[in-house]
Amino acid sequence: MQNLILIGPMGAGKSTIGRLLAKELRLPFKDSDKEIEQRTGANIPWIFDVEGEQGFREREHAVLVELCEQDGVVLATGGGAVLRQDNRDALYAGGRVVYLHTSVEQQIDRTSRDRNRPLLRTGDPGRVLRELMAIRDPLYREIADIIIETDERPPRMVVQEILERLQALPPR
Repeated sequence: MQNLILIGPMGAGKSTIGRLLAKELRLPFKDSDKEIEQRTGANIPWIFDVEGEQGFREREHAVLVELCEQDGVVLATGGGAVLRQDNRDALYAGGRVVYLHTSVEQQIDRTSRDRNRPLLRTGDPGRVLRELMAIRDPLYREIADIIIETDERPPRMVVQEILERLQALPPR
């Protein structure tokens, strides 16, 4: 059984949709950010504050490689997981990759009350999200087997589309 790996920007619904997919497929659900927090005993904003983004990205890489080597899990990744080529290679090799695409406006709406987003601790989160999307969108698309639009769509509808589109994929 291959893994099902969800990528996309913060606020795209990777954790919510991942949990629903895992339940539907009767597979374990893993969230790379939650794994990092459990292993370090610290939340992500604290890791960013103490170790910087580079320290966090090192921890993220180690966790992603390990999770991608598992078999038959649904994995939700952090929004920046695709920044490193070795992460993209591990994700692509680790299973089917689904890019949950969402607009910056939807991201702002979904993340505005979340204090657990270190990159959004700024006076203009919209500008930050647009800059992140410009850099990351091509990287998400580079490794995606499927691209799904999540704007204004109930999570269960997104899950159904993912399951249908996975069935139609040729083997790789």
